[in-house]
Amino acid sequence: MPDGSSRIVILGAGFAALAAARELRRRAPKAFISLVAPRPEFVYLPSLIWVPPGLRRGADLNVPLAPFLQRHRINFCACSVTGLEDGGRRVLTDCGEIANDALLIATGGRFLKGMPGIEHALTLCEGVPAAEAIGARLRALDGGSIAFGFGGNPQEPSAMRGGPMFELLFGIDTWLRRQGRRERFQLRFFNAAAEPGKRLGERAVRGLLAEMARRGVSTHLGHPVTGFSASAVTTAAETLPADLILFMPGIAGPAWAAASGLALSPGGFFPADEFCAVRGAERVFVAGDAGSYPGPDWLPKQAHAAALQARAAAANLLLALEGRPPAARPRAELVCIVDSGDAGMLIYRDPKRAWLLPSSRAFHWAKRGFERHYLRGLR
Repeated sequence: MPDGSSRIVILGAGFAALAAARELRRRAPKAFISLVAPRPEFVYLPSLIWVPPGLRRGADLNVPLAPFLQRHRINFCACSVTGLEDGGRRVLTDCGEIANDALLIATGGRFLKGMPGIEHALTLCEGVPAAEAIGARLRALDGGSIAFGFGGNPQEPSAMRGGPMFELLFGIDTWLRRQGRRERFQLRFFNAAAEPGKRLGERAVRGLLAEMARRGVSTHLGHPVTGFSASAVTTAAETLPADLILFMPGIAGPAWAAASGLALSPGGFFPADEFCAVRGAERVFVAGDAGSYPGPDWLPKQAHAAALQARAAAANLLLALEGRPPAARPRAELVCIVDSGDAGMLIYRDPKRAWLLPSSRAFHWAKRGFERHYLRGLR
């Protein structure tokens, strides 16, 4: 295993970065590991769905990383990445260059914001301020129409994050019903696909659409969105009035990827091989939303997949430092609980099977239990 002279740099502070840091420290107790991110803080994104209805406060989900970094003996660099040089051996940041012997990219991606009028839509997964803004707008409405939707990356259609929008839709419906205000609102779901969420599997799509029908949500499917305004969503087929627009754009690679000097995928991601090594680069690996990975077209952009990729990337990075060939491959697996504020449905998919377990209160509490377990491990 690498000794203390090996300089390993991890870019990011999300699920993939922290999973990689844990795995690297476990496998290489003496290595010098640095984490590069703007702030020593982790945001637990899966629970942002509970901020608008008041099940969580934003402060509950912002976790200082100082205890984690100290416990795992990780050096922290409070910097924003601006590019790479020398094939990844030098990381360019807004506070100087950081040299490394091996690099793991886990900065996440970015939302595509080029659609006309996108400034009129709120995007949940942009972080705590966005989730709090959604909650404030909801409380200010006495009635009206709320439109929910998500998009993709035209260059890489799989680069999307639709699950949180289903959860936000069902959660807001549950919240309004508890308040006795649901009849004052029209909830609309729009998507360019005729079968939204198809990557989750055919049974999951049927289950999600059936749940919308049961809750009285109108669906507008199969027509691409052409733009937004302060009071409407415009698709190729119709204009949908909306007092509040909640939209998750498609995902692209990080903005700084263009200054990396590395070849990128069509969607602007770092292209990975089956071992999470960046193609065409030496001792550079990627995990999470910053990468484009081989495998089935339903591979998700989600925390569970990011952690699987990070652990494989960490193992292969250490093998590369020893001059040995890679051996670890991340499982191709999708696991998610689509929560509705008081219950949830469990969706699972791998190369051999895809199934959905019907909505149950047990799955809601399981999601909350995992949140508690994960955050306890950071604090």
